[in-house]
Amino acid sequence: MDKTRILLADDHTILRDGIRALLEEEPDIEVIGEAEDGCTTVKLACELEPDIVLMDIAMPILNGLEATRQIKQRRPHIKILVLTMHNDEEYIRQILVAGALGYVLKYAAAGELLGAIRAVNQGEAVLSPAITRLVIEDYLRWADVEPEPSSNSLTPREHEVLQLIAEGYTNKQIAEILSISIKTVQAHRANLMQKLDLHNRGELIKYAIQKKIIEI
Repeated sequence: MDKTRILLADDHTILRDGIRALLEEEPDIEVIGEAEDGCTTVKLACELEPDIVLMDIAMPILNGLEATRQIKQRRPHIKILVLTMHNDEEYIRQILVAGALGYVLKYAAAGELLGAIRAVNQGEAVLSPAITRLVIEDYLRWADVEPEPSSNSLTPREHEVLQLIAEGYTNKQIAEILSISIKTVQAHRANLMQKLDLHNRGELIKYAIQKKIIEI
């Protein structure tokens, strides 16, 4: 029997350990890797090509939303199942548009998570019951509303730089994390401000909080 290969992406080690212990008891599921930030998640997803990435949303360096976008762009066959504590409508809408097939809350029962993994592996869309209600309400609310301009106009690298700026990293630190030059970081920062019509680091941080790119 072929096992469903899982990549765990969550910045909390204790939680990853607990999920791994749960999944390793299942004969049809195999955990092939772990990541504690979004950049590592994208890197390992491309290298290991799991069947499913079990993805948290709130992660450092690159959040789960942008990690999902990048994985679906580079490896569209990989399925994304979100496992998060957030039941915010904005998170749900954006992550589903980005390509996630499932959205399960962390307080769900173990059986619900296992069922979601198996369903997503078969290509089915899965939402926790509480999330289903929010999605329906959100759809009814936004069905006739024109979408407003958003950070979707940013490139994946600009998303990374924006999150790192908002998390308090200096240009030098960002350059080291992303393996690019300081001049390139400065160029990305300038492009961010121009595209988003923002004028200083404080406005970038405020924008990142409002758009839920980072948490406070």
